[in-house]
Amino acid sequence: MRLAFLGTPDIAAACLAAVAQAGHEVVAVYAQPPAPRGRGQALRPSPVQALAESLGLPVRTPASMRNPAEVEAFRALKLDAALVVAYGQILPREVLEVPRLGAFNLHASLLPRWRGAAPIQRAILAGDKETGVQVMRMTEGLDEGPILATARLDIRESETAGTLHDRMAQAGADLLVATLADIAAGRAVETPQAVEGATYAKKISARTARLRWARPAAELDAKVRGLSPFPGAWFEAPGPRGPVRVKALLSRAEVGSGAPGTILDAALLVATGEGAVRLLRLQREGRGPQDAADFLRGLPLPAGTQLA
Repeated sequence: MRLAFLGTPDIAAACLAAVAQAGHEVVAVYAQPPAPRGRGQALRPSPVQALAESLGLPVRTPASMRNPAEVEAFRALKLDAALVVAYGQILPREVLEVPRLGAFNLHASLLPRWRGAAPIQRAILAGDKETGVQVMRMTEGLDEGPILATARLDIRESETAGTLHDRMAQAGADLLVATLADIAAGRAVETPQAVEGATYAKKISARTARLRWARPAAELDAKVRGLSPFPGAWFEAPGPRGPVRVKALLSRAEVGSGAPGTILDAALLVATGEGAVRLLRLQREGRGPQDAADFLRGLPLPAGTQLA
């Protein structure tokens, strides 16, 4: 089919690679404009833009798809279908109606649960045991369109947002290619979403990522894993020159008791409001991620230390 692909992050890049390899004619790739990244804050292309350029595919990075000129340029592509994977913009009706067969979105949850921007993180934060990827027909409502295909995934006990993202990227790429074949053959079946059970996956902000040690261990463990690797749940530890900001990237809820925030042993078991959390992987501000043993060699935190 003659396609446009709209996406920006890594999960979308995996899907673009699979679609291109399947032999479809990708006549245009849309991605969010290059953004400042890294320590130098230099403008860098998104994963989708970088991949598209390496494949020799034409790339467009409009600031808004609501611009009438962009809508007309999109219409001029004469598309069979449009594919959207974590693009980062809400597409207006004028764009959704352009492709002959419609616009289709790959979403990283089991709809109607976790509609919106951060479904992977929110599923782990909520303690969900199962999630999935789904292909749906896009409508004007936020992630409200009928479902064409589903692949289910268990959320593992030690799952982080990063590991779940990677598994979803592969499952989503495979599902999208198979669903495109069904759409092209006219055998795709659309099922309306359930009316009840809708939840919304609000964006994750760094200011809400602080660990509050008075909360239960299970909740804090889910927060650590659900916000790893980005933006990273964080706390402050005492350092030789004052408080040090630390991200917790992997943890495990364990048995333990004490004043919330108190380190209970020599291996970063931290007391919480209910139980304790073992911090397994951490990252000091301005440094790379480290396993707990390596981290403690650089910043000793013995039993009895109080974390904030």
